[in-house]
Amino acid sequence: MKILAIDVGTGTQDILIYNDEKELENSIKLVLPSPHLYISQQIKEIENDIYFDGEIMGGGKLKKSILEHMEKGYDVVMEANCAKTIRDDLEQVKSYGIKIADENKSYEGYTKIHLGDINIRKLSEFVLGYDLDFDIDKIAIAVQDHGYNENMGDRDFRFEKIREKLNEPVEPESFGFRENVPEYYSRMKAVEKTLKKEGIEETPLLMDTKFASIAGMCYDEEASKLNSFIAIDIGNGHTTAASIENGKIQGLFEHHTSNLTAESLENYINRLASGEITNEEIYNDHGHGAHVLNPISKLEKVIVSGPKRELIEKTNLDWHHACPGGDVMMTGTIGLIKTIEWNE
Repeated sequence: MKILAIDVGTGTQDILIYNDEKELENSIKLVLPSPHLYISQQIKEIENDIYFDGEIMGGGKLKKSILEHMEKGYDVVMEANCAKTIRDDLEQVKSYGIKIADENKSYEGYTKIHLGDINIRKLSEFVLGYDLDFDIDKIAIAVQDHGYNENMGDRDFRFEKIREKLNEPVEPESFGFRENVPEYYSRMKAVEKTLKKEGIEETPLLMDTKFASIAGMCYDEEASKLNSFIAIDIGNGHTTAASIENGKIQGLFEHHTSNLTAESLENYINRLASGEITNEEIYNDHGHGAHVLNPISKLEKVIVSGPKRELIEKTNLDWHHACPGGDVMMTGTIGLIKTIEWNE
């Protein structure tokens, strides 16, 4: 079985083409800039009005780049669907001065930019350009999706859905969607639509980047020797930590990385392991929240991943940088592959 796994993060999109007839270490790997970064660069280089079409994607620097472009006196028009990349509420999008496309108007002369987290056609052309095989059986993609509810803030709604899923100890792989992605996960639904437009009939496995990373960390060589540990992804924006025992998540907290210090991180990890951490203390510290079912019997080690993982080195914790398959950049993609195998 050949699997294409793509983990779209804030800084990079990590890509792994896996063939189960070969060693994992011999897989084709690519680490490319995250889509919002190269689209933002495109915007900076354009001296013209811009028309955006496409799908919802990770916004990253897009809003800032668009606002800076309008400050130069240029017009920015977005189709309603992709405009939700900026904000789910289109009235808020318009409040920034961005215009929502009118199907009765012509935008001839505008520079067109297509939005989307995934471009399989472009990737296939790149791989085939090296005379490499791109005959894929299954596709797995991870994006970070807060979900959207017009009556609730992003961080509240995201953590509410995590809490609903974690109503009992579950394997990290159970956070993958093999089908029936809920409509409120608009970014995952956008990936589904993009793949269909590209003529891909195979139903992809979709997963939140944080849970793909946690799943991948569990297959690290060091982690596989442990029974009870903390797996933590310290990302550019968010930090997510899960306490794991007997292969199942027993508790979890999610915070904003910029609000964490080595001291507070160490405290939260220890309190997650002991089961004492509360939702209120994380939320009141401007994080998403915490949810604990059980303490773990012993904090054997902290398995850490993510671009800001060096923060763990400033703590007194016993830590290990996850490198499943021998590569610290492929934690999320390996989590996706293992989730597909777990679902088979």
